[in-house]
Amino acid sequence: MRVVIQRVKSSSVIVDGEVIGKISQGLNLLVGIAATDTEVELDWMTRKCLDLRLFPDQDKPWSKSIMDIQGEILVVSQFTLYGDCRKGRRPSFSNSAAPDIAEPLYDLFVSKLKQSGLAIATGKFGAMMDVNIENDGPVTLILEK
Repeated sequence: MRVVIQRVKSSSVIVDGEVIGKISQGLNLLVGIAATDTEVELDWMTRKCLDLRLFPDQDKPWSKSIMDIQGEILVVSQFTLYGDCRKGRRPSFSNSAAPDIAEPLYDLFVSKLKQSGLAIATGKFGAMMDVNIENDGPVTLILEK
């Protein structure tokens, strides 16, 4: 599982001209599911996303988690995170999970995040999406399990 985690001032997802997910201060998560992922990877990634200290307080720049600030999370499926561009001119997505495997795992990841009690918004799995991200900092990290 691979997640690009971004600290944002705001973020939204538009599908067919309609805003389907929108958050204010919090985290934007671009989520890639690998063909070999299981619930074990989801559990680890859920805890990491909720507990990682990415927000400042008055004294230290990296002292608060999304849970500490009660921020919001926007989760967007992103199979292209497993695109392999080492050979040729066209990316290979053979390491990405097939949609019938990835979608239930993506939905389970979202469900696990919702158990935190935070406001969780999502994109639409498999759709062409316009993702608007107002990156704060900018802070962008890549998490992999």
